[in-house]
Amino acid sequence: MLAVLAALAAGHLVAGVLNPNASPFYAVGNTAIDLTPAPLKDFAVRNFGTNDKLVLLGGMAVVLVLFGAAAGLVSRRRPLPGVALAAALGVVGIVAVLTRPDTDFVDVLAPVASLLVGATVFLWLHNLASRTTEVSEQGMNRRQFMYTSAGVAVGVGVAGVGGQLLADNVDIEGSRSAVGDLVPATRAPAIPAGADFPQLGTPRFITSNRDFYRIDTLLNVPRLRAEDYVLRIHGAVDREVMLRFEDIRRMRLVEQTITMTCVSNEVGGPYVSTSNFIGVPLKDVLAEAGVKPGAEQLFSTSVDGWTCGTPVADVLDRGLLAIGMNGEPLPAEHGFPARMVVPGLYGFVSATKWVVDMEFNKFADKQSYWLKRNWGQKAPIKTQSRIDVPAGLSTVKPGKITVAGIAWAQPRGVAKVEVRADQGEWVTARLATEVNTSTWRMWQVDIELGPGVHTVECRATDKAGYTQTDQRVAPIPDGATGWHSTTFTVQN
Repeated sequence: MLAVLAALAAGHLVAGVLNPNASPFYAVGNTAIDLTPAPLKDFAVRNFGTNDKLVLLGGMAVVLVLFGAAAGLVSRRRPLPGVALAAALGVVGIVAVLTRPDTDFVDVLAPVASLLVGATVFLWLHNLASRTTEVSEQGMNRRQFMYTSAGVAVGVGVAGVGGQLLADNVDIEGSRSAVGDLVPATRAPAIPAGADFPQLGTPRFITSNRDFYRIDTLLNVPRLRAEDYVLRIHGAVDREVMLRFEDIRRMRLVEQTITMTCVSNEVGGPYVSTSNFIGVPLKDVLAEAGVKPGAEQLFSTSVDGWTCGTPVADVLDRGLLAIGMNGEPLPAEHGFPARMVVPGLYGFVSATKWVVDMEFNKFADKQSYWLKRNWGQKAPIKTQSRIDVPAGLSTVKPGKITVAGIAWAQPRGVAKVEVRADQGEWVTARLATEVNTSTWRMWQVDIELGPGVHTVECRATDKAGYTQTDQRVAPIPDGATGWHSTTFTVQN
């Protein structure tokens, strides 16, 4: 087990110098994410939410520890089985690094170092542990083995911490601070006082950057500085364009209030948030390139190699290349230096973070990351609503019960929300003040309920006249449907 930890620490240290993504632990983990069958990914998101990556890392750590223990047990008589297993583990790391889209050939030095150190430490400790001497010298040899093992453990800690410090040496926060104030030429209208009612238990209209949901495929957040950022625009365009961050910064900035929704959101789920994004309309960004007629999709690529296909019509109509969020540069975990935001489409087809490449083509030319896994192609956001209060399984006082929640139907807008208790008559809720049709809308209604257990359901109708269906459909491939309900008890 010490040899396995030494191998990982050595690889992490070398990766800190070359490329943090080349750390065998991260490279294998990210590759495992890419190769995981979609149903298993859906299970992880559904059951672990935004903690799914922590669960994966913890699971990998447990597997590696068990792997090390097993390698030791089969090598009690001779070291060859353990060395072979160490080599196999190293090869896995090498293959993972060589096949990752966010690593270069030179980065293979990290898993190579991992392999060499792991095998060397294993042979060294195995030799000490298996050395036979007379009984009088056994105590000294045991102490020597324990001292050596303790030294290896200390070395593992130093190398691991050193690798992390080197990886964190890319000063993203310094780069964000250097961006300075983002002053849009057109500001989003102020949020009216009647747009939310958090005192009832619903979210605030604007989600803080800290609380904004984060769903992506990465174990470690890319550390891309604004001063190193380049966006390439090519494909079915009149001319290829390369834009640096300062080029984008000098364009006419606008601020827009937008609600984003993740396709992984179950009925009543938490993966919906609203922010004031600052950026440049994509139609302005693309004007210099000139999108050719016939282009169907904007095939965008993140710095880590993740890809996304967005319908060109939606991109040109309301797409935004965002560089700011709630009055400050984008946080690193939300795409700094730049990301796409296209209201009305689920994030997996519209919201590439750390975007570095935009290619215009037809849907038949290239398949994006999730389309290869049989998710939807265009994925417009479905009309949905959620009950926030009363909370499920809660107990409330008798009398008039306030039921409140949120609804969304970007970019159509919410026209009506209805609520019913115990499958009774539908009652129309009072809607909060609308901010725009690309944002969520809060609602509330008071109902009289007697003592006992009650179930309340809600449904929304959008401005196109569509009322959400009660038919339950899973989030994958293109968004969940169904009425959200909550069950609670009214006291006697």
